[in-house]
Amino acid sequence: MSIENRRSTRRDVLKQTAGLAGIAAVVGIAAAQPAKADGGTMSPASVGYVDKPNGTHQCSNCSLYIPGTPATANGLCKAVAGSISPTAWCQIWSPMS
Repeated sequence: MSIENRRSTRRDVLKQTAGLAGIAAVVGIAAAQPAKADGGTMSPASVGYVDKPNGTHQCSNCSLYIPGTPATANGLCKAVAGSISPTAWCQIWSPMS
């Protein structure tokens, strides 16, 4: 192997190292961003979501509900996509333990 081949290899290694450092920096920045909270993936229609309680059963006392701020504002659901009213109800309602 000639000296020029070694220099070329060193350059390639340095380029690759610099590239990996750049990728690591981007991944680190992305990981530091807060996760976007958008609720679950099921559609409201698929779970029979209605904007009124079913007796005493309502989203605000469901184990899947993530309250909004303030508590009277719409929140999120761990299973259902979109904005969820605290006074709504659906078929997958689950009591808080």
